[in-house]
Amino acid sequence: MSRRAWLLVPLLLFVGFVAAAAWRLSAPPDTSIRSRMVGRDVPTFAAAPLLPGRPGLASTDLGQGRPRLVNFFASWCVPCIAEAPVLLDLQKRGVVIDAIALRDDPTDVRKFLADNGDPFAALGSDPVGEAQIAFGSSGVPESFIVDGKGVIRYQHIGPITPDQVPEMMAEWEKAR
Repeated sequence: MSRRAWLLVPLLLFVGFVAAAAWRLSAPPDTSIRSRMVGRDVPTFAAAPLLPGRPGLASTDLGQGRPRLVNFFASWCVPCIAEAPVLLDLQKRGVVIDAIALRDDPTDVRKFLADNGDPFAALGSDPVGEAQIAFGSSGVPESFIVDGKGVIRYQHIGPITPDQVPEMMAEWEKAR
């Protein structure tokens, strides 16, 4: 091969690299971290009560014959504020919602609930993220539908928006 052809090799490699980078940036892969727990029994966990007079949440509370939506949230989470009215709507539609507050303070959670509504049947505290890790959750807000036998049937990453209510209700009905 001639010397001139060898000089083109680095240029062609560089152009190929730029083209590959541009392609991946224009169509990035899904960055959601899916839980491997979907389709499996609820992991063993115990989230102590966060507020006086309110029950906490433990794995033994789930799988008692009816489905439940377990919502991981935090008072410091801005998307959780946006999700709050949707959770109230789901509750009005008959969805039983339990919550686990991540790395949160009872005073802040009490204010969050007063400001945004309280659709939660049970409210547990997860100060170091043990329950979150057990579920395979990677952030807040994140919700899981658990069927009446205690099997995680569905995972929703991010805030539930009003346009996603029909999908959530369909998943809820499948878990019955």
